[in-house]
Amino acid sequence: MTAVDPPRAALAALARPFRGPGAALRVAAGLALLGTVCSQHPNPAFGRVMRWDAFSALFPNWRFFAPNPAQHDFQFHYRTLSHAGETSEWCPVEVIAGRMPHQIAWFPGRRPEKAVFDLGSEVIQALDKGFSHAVHVPAYRLLRAYLADEVERSGRRDVKGFQFTLVRTAGYDESEEPEVVFVSPYTPMPREAGRP
Repeated sequence: MTAVDPPRAALAALARPFRGPGAALRVAAGLALLGTVCSQHPNPAFGRVMRWDAFSALFPNWRFFAPNPAQHDFQFHYRTLSHAGETSEWCPVEVIAGRMPHQIAWFPGRRPEKAVFDLGSEVIQALDKGFSHAVHVPAYRLLRAYLADEVERSGRRDVKGFQFTLVRTAGYDESEEPEVVFVSPYTPMPREAGRP
């Protein structure tokens, strides 16, 4: 009986999966797994792996739909101006509803929340070019129309116009103070816009 060198036996055991029938497939699967794990890591050093995959076809990315995940929520508030010149208090527009257990499987009501977030993000991007540019962006006009409808639905009487503001919040994290992103100019109600 011959003695086997322990390091050589260990190397032979490690090399066994890379030899024989199906070895190429096992090596490819192992590299794909390693590349996928590396591409998920948030450290920029692991980003080199993604550079090899120019079309994002080899290594799936769990951040596919949110490569830069949102860290804040947006909330809108409005106040109205009466014909007598009185201004109301700021009223929040309640878009984000409380969560229910059944919403794990079915939650179509999430779409308005997402729409408000997307519109707010688009207006913020337009603000880089100045507020005079932002008021002509379709997202701003959609928000203005939505908030005009919200004022109508609120049942307030004697409303001549309104003003709204976009506030960035940390959602459920109450340790961070809300930040006012912008305050709109006075907007006449649509029914008032045609009056002399």
